[in-house]
Amino acid sequence: MERSRATDRPRTASPTRSSSRSSTRLLLSAALVALACVGAQTAVAQAAPAAPAAPAATAAGFYTPPASLPAQNGALVRTEPLPLAISLPSLGGPFPGKATRLMYRSTDSNGEPVAVTGAYIEPSAAWRGGGARPLVAVAPGTMGQGDECAASKGLEHPILLEGDSVSVGYEDLSIYRLLASGVAVVVTDYVGLGTTDRLHTYVNRVDGGHAVLDAVRAARSLPGTSLRPESRVGLYGYSQGGGATAAAAELAASYAPDVQLAGTYSGAPPADLTETIKGIDGSALTGALGWSLNGFLQADPGLRPIADAHLSDKGRAALEDLSGMCIGDSLLAYGFRRSSSWTTDGKSLSQIVESEPRIQEVLDDQRIGNLKPSGPVRVATGVQDDIVPHRQSRQMAVDWCRKGANVTYEAIALPNLGDKIVTNHMVPLLTDQGAAIDWLKDRLEGRSAVSNCWSMPLQP
Repeated sequence: MERSRATDRPRTASPTRSSSRSSTRLLLSAALVALACVGAQTAVAQAAPAAPAAPAATAAGFYTPPASLPAQNGALVRTEPLPLAISLPSLGGPFPGKATRLMYRSTDSNGEPVAVTGAYIEPSAAWRGGGARPLVAVAPGTMGQGDECAASKGLEHPILLEGDSVSVGYEDLSIYRLLASGVAVVVTDYVGLGTTDRLHTYVNRVDGGHAVLDAVRAARSLPGTSLRPESRVGLYGYSQGGGATAAAAELAASYAPDVQLAGTYSGAPPADLTETIKGIDGSALTGALGWSLNGFLQADPGLRPIADAHLSDKGRAALEDLSGMCIGDSLLAYGFRRSSSWTTDGKSLSQIVESEPRIQEVLDDQRIGNLKPSGPVRVATGVQDDIVPHRQSRQMAVDWCRKGANVTYEAIALPNLGDKIVTNHMVPLLTDQGAAIDWLKDRLEGRSAVSNCWSMPLQP
Protein backbone atom coordinates (compact mmCIF):
# COMPACT_ATOMS: atom_id res chain seq x y z
CA MET A 1 0.00 0.00 0.00
CA GLU A 2 1.46 3.36 -0.96
CA ARG A 3 2.30 5.86 1.72
CA SER A 4 0.55 9.22 1.51
CA ARG A 5 2.63 12.14 0.38
CA ALA A 6 3.39 14.62 3.13
CA THR A 7 1.77 17.43 1.20
CA ASP A 8 -1.47 15.46 0.80
CA ARG A 9 -2.27 15.35 4.50
CA PRO A 10 -2.90 18.14 7.01
CA ARG A 11 0.02 19.24 9.13
CA THR A 12 -0.46 19.33 12.88
CA ALA A 13 -0.54 22.91 14.06
CA SER A 14 2.44 24.00 16.11
CA PRO A 15 1.97 26.05 19.29
CA THR A 16 3.02 29.69 19.00
CA ARG A 17 6.39 30.46 20.53
CA SER A 18 6.23 32.99 23.33
CA SER A 19 9.95 33.54 23.67
CA SER A 20 11.87 35.78 21.27
CA ARG A 21 15.00 33.94 22.37
CA SER A 22 13.56 30.65 21.12
CA SER A 23 12.60 32.27 17.83
CA THR A 24 16.11 33.60 17.39
CA ARG A 25 17.60 30.16 18.07
CA LEU A 26 15.28 28.62 15.51
CA LEU A 27 16.25 31.14 12.86
CA LEU A 28 19.94 30.58 13.57
CA SER A 29 19.51 26.84 13.31
CA ALA A 30 17.55 27.01 10.08
CA ALA A 31 20.09 29.40 8.58
CA LEU A 32 22.99 27.13 9.43
CA VAL A 33 21.38 24.05 7.94
CA ALA A 34 20.90 26.02 4.72
CA LEU A 35 24.46 27.37 4.78
CA ALA A 36 26.18 24.41 3.14
CA CYS A 37 23.70 24.38 0.29
CA VAL A 38 24.02 28.13 -0.19
CA GLY A 39 27.79 27.69 -0.18
CA ALA A 40 27.52 25.17 -2.97
CA GLN A 41 25.43 27.57 -5.01
CA THR A 42 27.75 30.52 -4.34
CA ALA A 43 30.73 28.48 -5.51
CA VAL A 44 29.12 28.27 -8.92
CA ALA A 45 27.40 31.64 -8.92
CA GLN A 46 27.99 32.11 -12.62
CA ALA A 47 26.22 28.85 -13.48
CA ALA A 48 24.35 28.55 -16.73
CA PRO A 49 20.57 28.21 -16.48
CA ALA A 50 19.57 24.79 -15.21
CA ALA A 51 18.06 22.26 -17.52
CA PRO A 52 14.27 22.10 -17.24
CA ALA A 53 13.03 19.82 -14.50
CA ALA A 54 11.31 16.58 -15.39
CA PRO A 55 7.52 16.82 -15.39
CA ALA A 56 6.04 16.24 -11.95
CA ALA A 57 4.10 13.18 -13.06
CA THR A 58 7.27 11.55 -14.40
CA ALA A 59 9.22 12.20 -11.21
CA ALA A 60 6.38 10.90 -9.03
CA GLY A 61 6.06 7.78 -11.13
CA PHE A 62 9.78 7.12 -10.99
CA TYR A 63 9.79 6.94 -7.18
CA THR A 64 6.97 4.39 -6.99
CA PRO A 65 8.53 0.90 -6.81
CA PRO A 66 7.24 -1.90 -9.04
CA ALA A 67 5.40 -4.91 -7.65
CA SER A 68 8.47 -7.14 -8.01
CA LEU A 69 12.21 -6.45 -7.79
CA PRO A 70 15.29 -8.05 -9.38
CA ALA A 71 16.88 -10.98 -7.57
CA GLN A 72 20.32 -9.42 -7.03
CA ASN A 73 21.22 -6.70 -4.56
CA GLY A 74 22.35 -3.57 -6.37
CA ALA A 75 20.53 -4.52 -9.58
CA LEU A 76 19.03 -1.55 -11.40
CA VAL A 77 15.24 -1.34 -11.44
CA ARG A 78 14.96 1.78 -13.59
CA THR A 79 16.88 4.90 -14.58
CA GLU A 80 16.16 8.28 -16.15
CA PRO A 81 18.12 11.47 -16.84
CA LEU A 82 18.37 13.79 -13.83
CA PRO A 83 18.64 17.53 -14.59
CA LEU A 84 21.09 19.22 -12.21
CA ALA A 85 20.06 22.57 -10.78
CA ILE A 86 23.59 23.96 -11.03
CA SER A 87 25.54 23.43 -14.24
CA LEU A 88 28.47 25.30 -15.81
CA PRO A 89 29.79 25.18 -19.36
CA SER A 90 33.30 23.73 -19.59
CA LEU A 91 35.66 22.28 -22.16
CA GLY A 92 34.90 18.75 -21.03
CA GLY A 93 31.15 19.30 -21.18
CA PRO A 94 28.68 20.77 -18.71
CA PHE A 95 30.19 20.86 -15.20
CA PRO A 96 29.86 18.92 -12.97
CA GLY A 97 28.69 16.26 -15.40
CA LYS A 98 25.81 14.07 -16.50
CA ALA A 99 23.41 12.86 -13.83
CA THR A 100 21.18 9.81 -13.87
CA ARG A 101 18.36 9.10 -11.44
CA LEU A 102 18.49 5.52 -10.18
CA MET A 103 16.25 2.96 -8.55
CA TYR A 104 17.98 -0.20 -7.40
CA ARG A 105 17.32 -3.23 -5.25
CA SER A 106 18.64 -3.62 -1.72
CA THR A 107 17.80 -5.77 1.32
CA ASP A 108 16.34 -4.26 4.47
CA SER A 109 17.02 -5.10 8.10
CA ASN A 110 14.32 -7.80 8.02
CA GLY A 111 16.00 -9.56 5.11
CA GLU A 112 13.33 -8.43 2.65
CA PRO A 113 13.96 -6.92 -0.80
CA VAL A 114 13.46 -3.17 -0.99
CA ALA A 115 13.66 -0.55 -3.74
CA VAL A 116 16.04 2.34 -3.07
CA THR A 117 16.52 5.45 -5.18
CA GLY A 118 19.52 7.70 -5.68
CA ALA A 119 21.61 9.33 -8.37
CA TYR A 120 24.82 8.71 -10.28
CA ILE A 121 26.87 11.61 -11.68
CA GLU A 122 29.43 11.00 -14.39
CA PRO A 123 31.90 13.89 -14.01
CA SER A 124 32.98 16.04 -16.92
CA ALA A 125 36.31 16.68 -15.15
CA ALA A 126 39.13 14.25 -15.84
CA TRP A 127 40.51 12.04 -13.09
CA ARG A 128 44.22 12.80 -12.76
CA GLY A 129 45.03 10.59 -9.82
CA GLY A 130 46.24 7.65 -11.86
CA GLY A 131 44.41 4.46 -12.76
CA ALA A 132 40.75 4.14 -13.62
CA ARG A 133 38.27 6.79 -12.57
CA PRO A 134 37.25 6.06 -8.96
CA LEU A 135 33.78 6.04 -7.45
CA VAL A 136 32.60 7.53 -4.16
CA ALA A 137 29.26 6.65 -2.61
CA VAL A 138 27.90 9.65 -0.73
CA ALA A 139 25.61 8.90 2.21
CA PRO A 140 23.62 12.09 2.92
CA GLY A 141 23.27 13.69 6.31
CA THR A 142 19.86 14.19 7.89
CA MET A 143 17.35 15.27 5.26
CA GLY A 144 14.05 14.37 6.93
CA GLN A 145 11.41 11.70 6.36
CA GLY A 146 9.11 13.14 3.71
CA ASP A 147 9.52 11.80 0.18
CA GLU A 148 10.46 15.25 -1.13
CA CYS A 149 13.52 15.31 1.18
CA ALA A 150 15.48 12.76 -0.88
CA ALA A 151 19.04 13.79 -1.74
CA SER A 152 18.54 12.89 -5.42
CA LYS A 153 15.78 15.48 -5.54
CA GLY A 154 18.09 17.95 -3.83
CA LEU A 155 20.43 17.76 -6.82
CA GLU A 156 17.54 18.92 -8.99
CA HIS A 157 16.11 21.41 -6.48
CA PRO A 158 18.74 22.45 -3.87
CA ILE A 159 16.14 24.43 -1.94
CA LEU A 160 12.65 23.07 -2.40
CA LEU A 161 9.52 24.68 -1.01
CA GLU A 162 6.66 22.22 -1.50
CA GLY A 163 3.52 23.12 0.41
CA ASP A 164 4.78 23.89 3.91
CA SER A 165 7.81 21.61 3.51
CA VAL A 166 11.33 23.04 3.30
CA SER A 167 13.98 20.71 1.85
CA VAL A 168 17.64 21.76 1.68
CA GLY A 169 20.09 19.80 -0.48
CA TYR A 170 23.15 20.75 1.56
CA GLU A 171 25.06 17.62 0.49
CA ASP A 172 25.41 19.17 -2.97
CA LEU A 173 28.58 20.93 -1.78
CA SER A 174 30.49 17.73 -0.96
CA ILE A 175 29.17 16.07 -4.12
CA TYR A 176 30.35 18.90 -6.36
CA ARG A 177 33.76 19.01 -4.69
CA LEU A 178 34.28 15.34 -5.45
CA LEU A 179 33.07 15.73 -9.02
CA ALA A 180 35.43 18.66 -9.57
CA SER A 181 38.31 16.24 -8.86
CA GLY A 182 37.10 13.84 -11.53
CA VAL A 183 35.66 11.38 -9.01
CA ALA A 184 32.41 9.70 -10.06
CA VAL A 185 29.70 9.97 -7.41
CA VAL A 186 26.70 7.84 -6.53
CA VAL A 187 24.28 9.16 -3.93
CA THR A 188 21.80 7.01 -2.04
CA ASP A 189 18.41 8.24 -0.86
CA TYR A 190 18.35 5.45 1.76
CA VAL A 191 15.49 3.02 2.34
CA GLY A 192 12.11 4.74 2.12
CA LEU A 193 13.32 8.29 1.43
CA GLY A 194 11.84 9.26 -1.92
CA THR A 195 10.16 5.92 -2.62
CA THR A 196 6.44 5.97 -1.94
CA ASP A 197 5.96 2.48 -0.52
CA ARG A 198 7.26 2.96 3.03
CA LEU A 199 8.66 5.41 5.56
CA HIS A 200 12.36 6.21 5.64
CA THR A 201 14.06 4.07 8.30
CA TYR A 202 16.13 6.91 9.71
CA VAL A 203 19.48 5.89 11.32
CA ASN A 204 18.75 2.19 10.90
CA ARG A 205 22.26 0.70 10.81
CA VAL A 206 21.54 -2.23 8.50
CA ASP A 207 19.20 -0.41 6.11
CA GLY A 208 21.65 2.48 5.78
CA GLY A 209 24.75 0.32 5.34
CA HIS A 210 23.07 -1.91 2.77
CA ALA A 211 21.72 1.06 0.80
CA VAL A 212 25.22 2.55 0.56
CA LEU A 213 26.88 -0.68 -0.57
CA ASP A 214 24.16 -1.47 -3.09
CA ALA A 215 24.44 2.06 -4.51
CA VAL A 216 28.02 1.17 -5.44
CA ARG A 217 26.81 -2.00 -7.17
CA ALA A 218 24.10 -0.06 -8.99
CA ALA A 219 26.58 2.54 -10.25
CA ARG A 220 28.90 -0.20 -11.50
CA SER A 221 26.09 -1.81 -13.51
CA LEU A 222 24.93 1.45 -15.11
CA PRO A 223 25.79 1.34 -18.83
CA GLY A 224 27.77 4.05 -20.56
CA THR A 225 29.91 5.23 -17.63
CA SER A 226 33.70 5.52 -17.43
CA LEU A 227 33.86 3.22 -14.40
CA ARG A 228 35.96 0.09 -14.78
CA PRO A 229 36.15 -3.14 -12.76
CA GLU A 230 39.42 -1.84 -11.27
CA SER A 231 37.93 1.53 -10.22
CA ARG A 232 38.65 2.15 -6.56
CA VAL A 233 35.69 2.77 -4.26
CA GLY A 234 35.37 5.19 -1.36
CA LEU A 235 32.54 6.13 1.01
CA TYR A 236 31.75 9.62 2.27
CA GLY A 237 29.22 10.60 4.93
CA TYR A 238 28.63 13.01 7.81
CA SER A 239 26.09 12.79 10.66
CA GLN A 240 23.39 10.34 9.53
CA GLY A 241 25.67 9.77 6.55
CA GLY A 242 28.64 9.16 8.84
CA GLY A 243 26.67 6.45 10.60
CA ALA A 244 25.64 4.91 7.27
CA THR A 245 29.19 4.81 5.88
CA ALA A 246 30.52 3.44 9.17
CA ALA A 247 27.86 0.72 9.09
CA ALA A 248 28.64 0.00 5.43
CA ALA A 249 32.34 -0.40 6.23
CA GLU A 250 31.43 -2.88 8.98
CA LEU A 251 28.98 -4.83 6.83
CA ALA A 252 30.96 -4.88 3.57
CA ALA A 253 32.90 -8.08 4.29
CA SER A 254 29.74 -10.14 4.90
CA TYR A 255 27.11 -8.36 2.78
CA ALA A 256 29.12 -7.07 -0.18
CA PRO A 257 32.53 -8.77 -0.44
CA ASP A 258 32.62 -7.65 -4.07
CA VAL A 259 32.81 -4.03 -2.91
CA GLN A 260 36.43 -3.50 -1.91
CA LEU A 261 36.75 -0.25 0.00
CA ALA A 262 39.79 1.95 -0.59
CA GLY A 263 38.70 4.30 2.17
CA THR A 264 35.72 5.39 4.26
CA TYR A 265 35.05 8.80 5.75
CA SER A 266 32.70 8.77 8.74
CA GLY A 267 32.02 12.23 10.14
CA ALA A 268 30.09 12.73 13.40
CA PRO A 269 28.53 9.26 13.30
CA PRO A 270 25.55 8.52 15.58
CA ALA A 271 27.20 5.24 16.60
CA ASP A 272 25.34 4.88 19.90
CA LEU A 273 21.70 5.88 19.55
CA THR A 274 21.09 5.70 23.30
CA GLU A 275 23.55 8.55 23.78
CA THR A 276 22.49 10.38 20.62
CA ILE A 277 18.88 10.54 21.83
CA LYS A 278 20.08 12.51 24.84
CA GLY A 279 21.93 14.96 22.60
CA ILE A 280 19.04 15.51 20.22
CA ASP A 281 16.28 15.86 22.81
CA GLY A 282 15.47 19.53 23.41
CA SER A 283 17.73 20.67 20.56
CA ALA A 284 16.94 22.27 17.23
CA LEU A 285 16.78 18.72 15.81
CA THR A 286 14.22 17.29 18.24
CA GLY A 287 12.19 16.26 15.21
CA ALA A 288 14.82 13.63 14.42
CA LEU A 289 13.58 11.68 17.45
CA GLY A 290 10.25 11.34 15.69
CA TRP A 291 11.93 10.15 12.50
CA SER A 292 13.84 7.53 14.49
CA LEU A 293 10.71 6.29 16.24
CA ASN A 294 8.73 6.13 13.01
CA GLY A 295 11.45 4.15 11.29
CA PHE A 296 11.96 1.62 14.06
CA LEU A 297 8.23 1.12 14.55
CA GLN A 298 7.96 0.31 10.84
CA ALA A 299 10.97 -2.04 10.85
CA ASP A 300 9.91 -3.76 14.09
CA PRO A 301 6.11 -3.73 14.59
CA GLY A 302 6.65 -5.61 17.86
CA LEU A 303 7.63 -2.25 19.39
CA ARG A 304 4.21 -0.79 18.69
CA PRO A 305 2.55 -1.89 21.99
CA ILE A 306 5.37 -0.24 23.95
CA ALA A 307 5.01 2.96 21.96
CA ASP A 308 1.23 2.95 22.38
CA ALA A 309 1.63 2.59 26.13
CA HIS A 310 3.90 5.63 26.41
CA LEU A 311 2.88 8.04 23.65
CA SER A 312 0.16 10.59 24.33
CA ASP A 313 -2.24 11.84 21.66
CA LYS A 314 0.11 14.79 21.21
CA GLY A 315 3.04 12.43 20.74
CA ARG A 316 1.22 10.32 18.16
CA ALA A 317 0.21 13.46 16.28
CA ALA A 318 3.83 14.66 16.31
CA LEU A 319 5.07 11.37 14.84
CA GLU A 320 2.44 11.50 12.09
CA ASP A 321 3.30 15.12 11.38
CA LEU A 322 7.05 14.50 11.30
CA SER A 323 6.71 11.53 8.95
CA GLY A 324 6.20 13.97 6.08
CA MET A 325 8.66 16.66 7.12
CA CYS A 326 12.08 17.68 5.86
CA ILE A 327 14.78 19.16 8.04
CA GLY A 328 13.85 22.77 7.33
CA ASP A 329 10.22 22.60 8.42
CA SER A 330 11.01 20.27 11.35
CA LEU A 331 13.35 22.93 12.76
CA LEU A 332 10.58 25.48 12.68
CA ALA A 333 7.82 23.20 13.94
CA TYR A 334 9.61 21.07 16.56
CA GLY A 335 12.92 22.76 17.30
CA PHE A 336 13.81 22.85 21.02
CA ARG A 337 10.79 20.79 22.06
CA ARG A 338 11.25 18.12 24.71
CA SER A 339 10.25 14.52 24.06
CA SER A 340 8.64 14.50 27.51
CA SER A 341 5.82 16.56 25.97
CA TRP A 342 4.98 13.54 23.76
CA THR A 343 4.51 10.99 26.56
CA THR A 344 1.62 10.08 28.83
CA ASP A 345 3.64 10.34 32.06
CA GLY A 346 6.00 13.19 31.18
CA LYS A 347 9.04 10.91 30.92
CA SER A 348 11.64 11.66 28.27
CA LEU A 349 12.44 9.14 25.57
CA SER A 350 15.77 8.48 27.27
CA GLN A 351 13.99 7.59 30.49
CA ILE A 352 11.61 5.31 28.62
CA VAL A 353 14.54 3.58 26.91
CA GLU A 354 16.14 2.96 30.31
CA SER A 355 12.91 1.44 31.64
CA GLU A 356 12.12 -0.77 28.63
CA PRO A 357 14.62 -3.63 28.07
CA ARG A 358 13.08 -4.39 24.68
CA ILE A 359 13.82 -0.91 23.37
CA GLN A 360 17.30 -0.97 24.85
CA GLU A 361 17.90 -4.27 23.06
CA VAL A 362 16.91 -2.71 19.74
CA LEU A 363 19.19 0.29 20.27
CA ASP A 364 22.08 -1.91 21.38
CA ASP A 365 21.72 -3.87 18.15
CA GLN A 366 22.05 -0.58 16.27
CA ARG A 367 25.39 0.25 17.87
CA ILE A 368 28.26 0.77 15.44
CA GLY A 369 31.72 -0.30 16.56
CA ASN A 370 31.11 -3.97 17.26
CA LEU A 371 32.54 -5.15 13.93
CA LYS A 372 35.92 -4.45 12.32
CA PRO A 373 35.48 -2.20 9.28
CA SER A 374 36.85 -3.10 5.87
CA GLY A 375 39.67 -0.91 4.61
CA PRO A 376 41.05 2.28 6.15
CA VAL A 377 38.61 4.66 7.82
CA ARG A 378 38.76 8.30 8.84
CA VAL A 379 36.59 9.26 11.81
CA ALA A 380 36.10 12.97 12.49
CA THR A 381 34.03 14.49 15.27
CA GLY A 382 33.76 17.98 16.74
CA VAL A 383 34.77 18.00 20.38
CA GLN A 384 31.95 20.46 21.14
CA ASP A 385 29.29 18.47 19.25
CA ASP A 386 26.27 18.33 21.53
CA ILE A 387 23.75 17.04 18.96
CA VAL A 388 25.55 13.86 17.92
CA PRO A 389 27.65 13.66 21.10
CA HIS A 390 31.40 13.72 20.55
CA ARG A 391 32.18 11.05 23.13
CA GLN A 392 30.08 8.32 21.53
CA SER A 393 31.60 9.02 18.09
CA ARG A 394 35.07 8.87 19.62
CA GLN A 395 34.16 5.58 21.31
CA MET A 396 33.39 4.04 17.92
CA ALA A 397 36.92 4.92 16.79
CA VAL A 398 38.34 3.42 19.99
CA ASP A 399 36.34 0.23 19.49
CA TRP A 400 37.59 -0.08 15.93
CA CYS A 401 41.18 0.51 17.02
CA ARG A 402 40.87 -2.29 19.55
CA LYS A 403 39.80 -4.59 16.71
CA GLY A 404 42.94 -3.79 14.75
CA ALA A 405 41.31 -1.51 12.17
CA ASN A 406 43.26 1.12 10.24
CA VAL A 407 41.75 4.25 11.79
CA THR A 408 42.62 7.89 11.24
CA TYR A 409 40.92 9.77 14.06
CA GLU A 410 40.44 13.54 13.87
CA ALA A 411 39.12 15.49 16.86
CA ILE A 412 37.95 18.84 15.49
CA ALA A 413 38.65 21.44 18.17
CA LEU A 414 36.45 24.52 17.88
CA PRO A 415 35.02 26.84 20.53
CA ASN A 416 31.47 26.31 21.75
CA LEU A 417 29.37 27.96 19.06
CA GLY A 418 25.99 27.73 20.76
CA ASP A 419 24.29 25.02 22.76
CA LYS A 420 21.73 22.84 20.98
CA ILE A 421 21.35 25.07 17.90
CA VAL A 422 23.23 22.65 15.56
CA THR A 423 26.22 24.99 15.16
CA ASN A 424 28.51 22.69 17.15
CA HIS A 425 27.39 19.85 14.90
CA MET A 426 27.26 21.51 11.49
CA VAL A 427 30.30 23.80 11.54
CA PRO A 428 32.77 20.85 11.78
CA LEU A 429 31.12 19.48 8.63
CA LEU A 430 32.18 22.62 6.77
CA THR A 431 35.59 23.20 8.36
CA ASP A 432 36.72 19.58 7.95
CA GLN A 433 35.20 18.85 4.56
CA GLY A 434 38.26 19.76 2.51
CA ALA A 435 40.58 17.64 4.66
CA ALA A 436 38.12 14.74 4.60
CA ILE A 437 37.89 14.79 0.80
CA ASP A 438 41.66 15.12 0.44
CA TRP A 439 42.15 12.08 2.71
CA LEU A 440 39.63 10.12 0.66
CA LYS A 441 41.26 11.13 -2.64
CA ASP A 442 44.62 9.91 -1.34
CA ARG A 443 43.06 6.49 -0.78
CA LEU A 444 41.50 6.58 -4.26
CA GLU A 445 44.92 7.33 -5.71
CA GLY A 446 46.29 4.22 -4.00
CA ARG A 447 48.24 5.92 -1.20
CA SER A 448 48.39 3.98 2.05
CA ALA A 449 46.77 5.34 5.20
CA VAL A 450 48.75 5.32 8.44
CA SER A 451 46.59 4.63 11.49
CA ASN A 452 46.90 6.97 14.45
CA CYS A 453 45.23 4.59 16.88
CA TRP A 454 48.36 4.84 19.02
CA SER A 455 47.47 8.47 19.76
CA MET A 456 43.93 7.83 21.05
CA PRO A 457 44.90 8.14 24.75
CA LEU A 458 46.17 11.64 23.95
CA GLN A 459 43.25 12.68 21.77
CA PRO A 460 40.20 14.54 23.15
